[in-house]
Amino acid sequence: MLLSLRDITKTYSGSATAVLRGVTFDLERGEMLALTGESGSGKSTLLHLIGGLDTADGGVVAVEGVDLTALDDTGRAAIRRGKVGVIFQQFNLIPSLTVAANIAFQARIAGHHDTNRNRVLIDRLGLRDHLHKYPEQLSGGQQQRVAIARTLAPQPDLVLADEPTGNLDEATADRVLTLLQDLVAETGAGLILVTHSERLAARLPRRLHLQGGHLT
Repeated sequence: MLLSLRDITKTYSGSATAVLRGVTFDLERGEMLALTGESGSGKSTLLHLIGGLDTADGGVVAVEGVDLTALDDTGRAAIRRGKVGVIFQQFNLIPSLTVAANIAFQARIAGHHDTNRNRVLIDRLGLRDHLHKYPEQLSGGQQQRVAIARTLAPQPDLVLADEPTGNLDEATADRVLTLLQDLVAETGAGLILVTHSERLAARLPRRLHLQGGHLT
């Protein structure tokens, strides 16, 4: 099992209401699912727990059998570098680095830099003519494709995408999601896509819906 969540709970300081209440599900290697829910339902919170960007109050978050809730910050960072890749809605590209350097950044940190892999991603994502540019010189769709390339370059086992097309127009969003699905499928990784779009969610073979802190 690639990912296993058992009875996950999360409450933020100062809030009397739990964001997540006993969330449980599994994800197999190669499986893709959409995670939907209203704004504030806890979708991003759940994704951050899976990615080791935050810690649960209770329960188990296991990536390939390793319980993230039992790890310290260093241990969770190691999981993110080697096994889990996160694509953010706001792209989070490094403004002082060129496209080429942004793409190589995460893989170098993880010790998984592969020039051939980068070349494939660059060509498939249509970035060959933009490698010398900086993020501010790119359109939103181009920046998101760079973010996808950067995340996939280390070849993570699990890809987490948090509203990755939320800042894009519908046509560009469709193209970006198609590229993301194809590239993830080629590596056999798992994919969790957080989206508020019913249309995009319908394109994935499995769907989970968060409501009131519970999965439905």
